[in-house]
Amino acid sequence: MKIAVTSTGPTLDDNVEARFGRCPYFLIIDTDTMQFEAIENPNIALGGGAGIQSAQLMSEKGVTTVLTGNCGPNAFNVFGQSGIQVIVGVSGPVRGAAEQFKTGALSSASEPNVASHFGINAAPADPTPTGQPMPGQLGQGGGMGLGMGGGRGMGRGMGGGRGMGRGGGMGRGMGRGGGMGRGMGMAAPMGMPSTGPAAGSPEDAGLQNTEQELAALKQQAELLEQQKRQLNNRIAQLESGRKAVAVIDSEKCTGCGICEDVCPVGAIEVSEQAVVNAELCTGCGLCVGECPNNAIILTQQKAGKAGK
Repeated sequence: MKIAVTSTGPTLDDNVEARFGRCPYFLIIDTDTMQFEAIENPNIALGGGAGIQSAQLMSEKGVTTVLTGNCGPNAFNVFGQSGIQVIVGVSGPVRGAAEQFKTGALSSASEPNVASHFGINAAPADPTPTGQPMPGQLGQGGGMGLGMGGGRGMGRGMGGGRGMGRGGGMGRGMGRGGGMGRGMGMAAPMGMPSTGPAAGSPEDAGLQNTEQELAALKQQAELLEQQKRQLNNRIAQLESGRKAVAVIDSEKCTGCGICEDVCPVGAIEVSEQAVVNAELCTGCGLCVGECPNNAIILTQQKAGKAGK
């Protein structure tokens, strides 16, 4: 039997991650041999739909059961459509969780145990060490903060358009802008003396430029890696010959138009009720997460098959 366990790391000795859609790794385990495949989660930094996309990935991997700490309603619906059992409230080392499952000590959940969007702002079980930037979230622009009072700001927002990550810089430049990544300003508060070279000196300016460039390069590398994982996930979907498509429940749809507004590819039109163009739909799940009436689900269809 093949099961999946959300994990904080790529080994059986790492702990079970409490978040499903935003876990760092999925460990796909053969319970007969305990051989496993560690999959880095390509959806961890998505602004929305991480649980849905991750649930689809588990379906594509052919798992029968998922062990995790928490599971929201959107991912739970996808599991129900795919016939995958979900076990929540699991903790401790992954190896121990798998052994408990083999002995029948764990039972499947009948409903989700957390609300939608759980885990978007939650810290991971193994937090990033102090001083290391945390991955941002898609679509949240933010300047990176120039230090006030002579402190060392870590750079301004990079480029225009919609940024990647929330600005968190301490000091000037905290308004919404086109920054990429989390703010990393380390300025002293107004009125507090700064450390290091005197503010405004050539040495201080050179240090700021170096730190800005280094921070920018690291953020670009991280974003490229995220894009690579998402592309690989899409390649796997295409190779499997199936794709996720949004389907409207006509009994619940009120024609509010929210799904049409949030769809990034224009696959939804609303007159009296929403209608999905299955050819355009990419299965991103944003409409599922935003629908106030829970009138949209994702289903797996053969590529090229028209939706109903």
